[in-house]
Amino acid sequence: MNSRERVLAHLEGQPVDRLPFMAITMQLASDLIGARYLDYETDHRVLAEGQLRVAEMYGLDYVNTMSDPAREAVDCGATAEFFEHQPAAIDDTASLLADKLTLATLRAPDPLSAPRMRNGVQAVRLLKERVGRDLVVEGWVEGPCAEAVDLRGLTHLMLDFYDDPAFVKDLFAFCVELGLKFAKAQIDAGADLIGIGDAAASLIGPDLYETLVWPYEKQLIDGIHAMGGRTRLHICGNTRFAAAGMGRLGCSVVDLDFLTPVAEGREKMGAGQIILGNIDPVAVLRNGTPERILQAVGACHQAAGPRFIVGAGCEVPRDTPPANLFAMRDYALSHTA
Repeated sequence: MNSRERVLAHLEGQPVDRLPFMAITMQLASDLIGARYLDYETDHRVLAEGQLRVAEMYGLDYVNTMSDPAREAVDCGATAEFFEHQPAAIDDTASLLADKLTLATLRAPDPLSAPRMRNGVQAVRLLKERVGRDLVVEGWVEGPCAEAVDLRGLTHLMLDFYDDPAFVKDLFAFCVELGLKFAKAQIDAGADLIGIGDAAASLIGPDLYETLVWPYEKQLIDGIHAMGGRTRLHICGNTRFAAAGMGRLGCSVVDLDFLTPVAEGREKMGAGQIILGNIDPVAVLRNGTPERILQAVGACHQAAGPRFIVGAGCEVPRDTPPANLFAMRDYALSHTA
């Protein structure tokens, strides 16, 4: 059973020889090949090389094309600042939708011609060509709340939730349309799994999540499934208030950041949901010892039960000691679901 077969069988609830290992690596992968992060996020060939190297070195069961949250927004016309050695960031002081009326004129660009999304599609295609029979290839899109923040600005959107919920719904509808176009292009290029990053969704409360965010996450996820894709939801931060709703979305995989206890996530999301995570990426994975990491992953596995994938709560820090990542790998190698 190779890595791709293992992950896909696990997602389908079939027996596997061991637990999959699917930690998120971006800056670590870039550093591993001695590349500037600016090149990693703007040149699909550099990204693919980094992902191939990190997967080979640490025994990951997949490669992913996530690099930064600004791809779709920049292609829509948003302004982002790019840095030599860290991910790009949207300029929140010059939001594309500072004037809400601009939304009526905004059109979702073609992912095959818009430069940043095209680069993401090319990364999927190249990774599929190189390792698509052996490893799962994961594409990536921004979720509706995260993309809305990139287009409108965090402060504006948080006020809009209360001042103009009708506008928020229109904006989320646009973000879902954009996400589905980008997801389809990646699925057509060979992505086995589409990751959905919706980090800003952890910054609101349970009522707003259920009434405004959840319905549009559901539309995006159902749309990807209708295309034949599989989904992995990743919401950074404390999602305890949203865990039950996240479990109702029907995702193939739900990541839990370390602020949400796995046992609580399991209770709220039910026995069938695959949970990935969720040791603290810094305090435990980066700063801990291999022995502590083995204990922490084991505790997550025990709390999650058999529907579990080994990984950290969020991105693996770039300066994590190799021995600590090998400890995570060794747990996956030595445990079945």
